[in-house]
Amino acid sequence: MKILQKFIGFFINVTGLFSRKLAARLALYLFTKPRRGKLTEKQFDFLGTAFREELTINSIPIMTYRWLGKGNTILLAHGWESNAARWQYLIEPLRKLDYNIIALDAPAHGKSGSKRFNAILYADFIKVVSKKFKPDFIIGHSVGGMASVFSQTNSDYKALKKMILLGTPSEFTDVLIRYYQMMGYSKRTVKSINQLIKDRFHAEPENFSTAKYLETLNLEGLIIHDEKDTIIPYQDALSINNSLKNSKLITTTGFGHSLVDDSISNYIYEFLKS
Repeated sequence: MKILQKFIGFFINVTGLFSRKLAARLALYLFTKPRRGKLTEKQFDFLGTAFREELTINSIPIMTYRWLGKGNTILLAHGWESNAARWQYLIEPLRKLDYNIIALDAPAHGKSGSKRFNAILYADFIKVVSKKFKPDFIIGHSVGGMASVFSQTNSDYKALKKMILLGTPSEFTDVLIRYYQMMGYSKRTVKSINQLIKDRFHAEPENFSTAKYLETLNLEGLIIHDEKDTIIPYQDALSINNSLKNSKLITTTGFGHSLVDDSISNYIYEFLKS
């Protein structure tokens, strides 16, 4: 896989010698194109226990799943190359506690639409879902956490009380740098990609910062991050915790980026009911 990545990176670098714009578009396409995996039989059966409702934003379908309860409403936002079924380990116990639970599929994931994925579009998805179902709490994993934070800016829904961020990246630029290094892009290609991002999103890449966005929010926050996370460095959790005024950081060891364990679920339950 590493050899293939470097080969593709070399091809894009060579393309950039003739057309910087084409090289940047190819590189950004790869960065925003997740593999849309098929649901396993277990995942399919689990999601079949939910009420499904398709919302839309700019004609793009947003698939939502609801497990009804009489308690507070929780919205769940999964991460890259995942789907709403990844929350089964958490949803089943939360149902027993009578929470009202909403999960969504991200752009280009699961049963939602779009051929491309980015945290800004995902944030727009979350805004639409929040306006419809009015969550008290949001739980986001990885880039789902980043998108959850971004969704709170210029949002019509202002009643969110708590946010839980699991293995969430702090700086978009750091995510980009790791991608650039993985692919072996040249300085010329990197400069072209950064310019394309600026042109498309009307902002510099460094403006998309979970930590900076959190400085403007008045929420209770729980940050959970594994100190040996090989996908999103632990330092990101420290930055996020420092930025959100009313937050608590829980550091784990040995659960990696997925953070699936009964002990972690218990931290979540305690935070929700406090």
